Formats: sequence, C-alpha cells, structure tokens
Amino acid sequence: MDSLVVLGTEIADCRRCARLVEWREQVAAERRAAYRDEVYWGRGVPGFGDPAARVVIVGLAPAAHGANRTGRMFTGDRSGEWLFRALWRAGLASRSESIDRDDGMVLTGAYITASVRCAPPQNKPMPAEVVACRPFLDRELALLPEARVFVALGRIGYDATCAMLDVRPKPKFGHGVEVPAGAGERTILCSYHVSQQNTFTGRLTEPMLDSVFARACELAASPER
Repeated sequence: MDSLVVLGTEIADCRRCARLVEWREQVAAERRAAYRDEVYWGRGVPGFGDPAARVVIVGLAPAAHGANRTGRMFTGDRSGEWLFRALWRAGLASRSESIDRDDGMVLTGAYITASVRCAPPQNKPMPAEVVACRPFLDRELALLPEARVFVALGRIGYDATCAMLDVRPKPKFGHGVEVPAGAGERTILCSYHVSQQNTFTGRLTEPMLDSVFARACELAASPER
C-alpha cells in the first residue's frame, strides 16, 4: 500500500536522471568549505510536513548545499530561511528557522514539496527531468487528501502544479495570481520564488510573501473547500 513513507524512500533511492544523480553526488563528495565536516544527504529529497495538510507548497528543486545537504526540503539555506519565517508567522510552522532535518521543525496544516527532487546544476532542471519527477508529485497529491491550496513558488513550480492538477488553459504566472483548479475545489496561489535573486533584489519582500500565505490560510479555512 502506498504511503508518504514508502514514497519518500523511493524518492531518496531514485536514480532515474543520470545528470542529476551525478551532480548531487559530486556536490555531496566535494562539499562547501563551510560544511566540510558534515555528511551530505546527496540523494533525492522527499516532501515534508503534515499528512493532513490543506496548504501545499511546491518549490523548484533542492538547493545543492541546502536540502541536498540536509535531506529536507528548503532546510539549511537562505531560501529556506525566508520560507520558514513566513510559515511560522502564518502559524503553519513550529519554528522560525530550519537548520537540519532533526531540528524539531513541525508543520501543521502545511506540506512542502518540489517539482524536481534532486539538486540540479545551476539550479536549472531540464524539462525532461521535471517530467521524470512528475509521477512523484502525482502520488503525493493522492496521499494528501485534505490538500486544497497550492502555493507555487516560481514559474517551474507553477507549471508543475498546473500539470498535476490538470489546469487548462494555464493562466500567466505572476505573484499573487490565483488559479482555480479541480472544478473550483482547489486553488493555486502564485508567488515569486524565495531564491536570493528575488529576495536580495527586493523583487520579493517578506510582506509580499506573508500576504500569499495569509490568503492561503484564508482559502484553506473556507468551509466551502
């Protein structure tokens, strides 16, 4: 019988995309100087969070020295710092920072996943790699029966979410855009990705991110959903 635990094991063991496997393992072997004494995860990274989540966050892929190091989505890098602070302010996370997968972080009502499960070179997965990971996302959706609101971080996360929920035609991506899905029973909320190229330049601010999660919580709490 399928479960999030079974799925997580399959994701961690997946070697489907040779380019990604080579890169994630190379990074894990060479390591960044700041983490030279750590043992990197260096595998596919499973989703993380509450099995009863009504809010699902869909990111791009594990960061080479973030989730590829820690083994948990958005954990141990600057992007994760932004995301977990926002989740904490929204009442979805037990802590405002996430350092490693054993730090006691608990998500309530939220689940974090990504369109690609292995760290890609230059943080840019190839289209075929996104397609190869798609079955994992589809299975996660089936195992998250309460999911009603999907926060898509960035265009690739948005495209993967639209494919998963069979949204056609697909509206243009933009921060704060809301897209109905599943006969209106579900909603996709778009946000610029929490990458440093957006947060350092001011393209994405904390109030902008907070507004997305406030809206996500509002929609998730609606009795009509």
